[in-house]
Amino acid sequence: MVDGTPIPLLEPREGIPPVVAEEHALAEVIAAFARGTGPVAVDAERASGYRYGQRAYLVQLRREGAGSALIDPVGCPDLSGLGEALAGAEWILHAASQDLPCLREIGMVPTRLFDTELAGRLAGFPRVGLGAMVESVLGYALEKGHSAVDWSTRPLPEPWLRYAALDVELLVDLRDALEKELDRQGKLEWAYQEFDAIASAPPPPPRKDPWRRTSGMHKVRRRRQMAVVRELWTARDRIAQRRDVSPGKVLSDAAIVEAALALPASVHALTALPGFGHRMGRRQLEQWQAAVDRAKALPDMELPQPGQPLQGPPPPRAWAEKDPVAAARLSAARAAVSALAESLNLPPENLITPDTVRRVCWEPPKDISEETVSGALAGYGARQWQIEQVTPVLVAALTAAED
Repeated sequence: MVDGTPIPLLEPREGIPPVVAEEHALAEVIAAFARGTGPVAVDAERASGYRYGQRAYLVQLRREGAGSALIDPVGCPDLSGLGEALAGAEWILHAASQDLPCLREIGMVPTRLFDTELAGRLAGFPRVGLGAMVESVLGYALEKGHSAVDWSTRPLPEPWLRYAALDVELLVDLRDALEKELDRQGKLEWAYQEFDAIASAPPPPPRKDPWRRTSGMHKVRRRRQMAVVRELWTARDRIAQRRDVSPGKVLSDAAIVEAALALPASVHALTALPGFGHRMGRRQLEQWQAAVDRAKALPDMELPQPGQPLQGPPPPRAWAEKDPVAAARLSAARAAVSALAESLNLPPENLITPDTVRRVCWEPPKDISEETVSGALAGYGARQWQIEQVTPVLVAALTAAED
């Protein structure tokens, strides 16, 4: 940084590496990275909003002694050999939870990692995007503007490849600087516990009834209308998967909700609804109307139930009516956690998840003590550092609310 102005990072140190899209070139990269030393910076680019699913369309890596590499998972769909070669190394990712699922699909699974975004949160940085972190910590300005492009495009344009290579150019330097800062703040062990939890977490189970997450679903009240959403969502998903396009490009969530609310009786009536306009072909309209008709023909016993079975406590807004004492506990606990988080200079949700606080407040241990509360927190997956920090303030809040 010069006079407070970040230095533009315009080119990778060794230039833009060639895109690896064939097995023999991949073997050379694997050998080079296996010989490399220290942690390995890893990033992945997806085509969210363009293609079906969240698969990786480019993988970027950098390691001391190996330089940078750009790998095309379309040409090289199995990167398990690379994953094995890097098994003993620490992987540096920014917002690891976003990239780990698509990396796992192609055989790349870290055993140790360092998440620079999460490290920034724990260190109390107000802005934790990669560009903001590189600028505030290292004094460089990364190029912006290509993160949301269609990375399934082939061949990938040179400006995109430059952007992708620069994304891992300084990750090792950023990791080292953040490690020093976390150590200075006495939070380094906390960070490593968080990173271990991410690396060891199993893949999330498939979401139950994903159609219920349709945007605008809160407007849909009647079970017959919910059935229309389910049928249209399922038909759209099947078409999107077959065509390998984002579901939103096949039919918008807003159009699904409009059809559910209107329950159109014919293709002509469907055409009059927003999202089903004149640009849509007759065949497309007929398939959407067929989905609506299937929902309308369902017997009552097969209609979806409103809402989903609650896992855990009810929404906090309902607590005052359902259990005023629990509502008082939650209010006291939230205030205590927020105050502690502020004193530690980190976001409250990183100190302890809001869901964990709700669960402990809804069903607290029968005998409130540091031992029972710490046991409850551990049972909900809290890390040891979180338990040590949060238990005393939760015990005090729960005890005060009971008096």
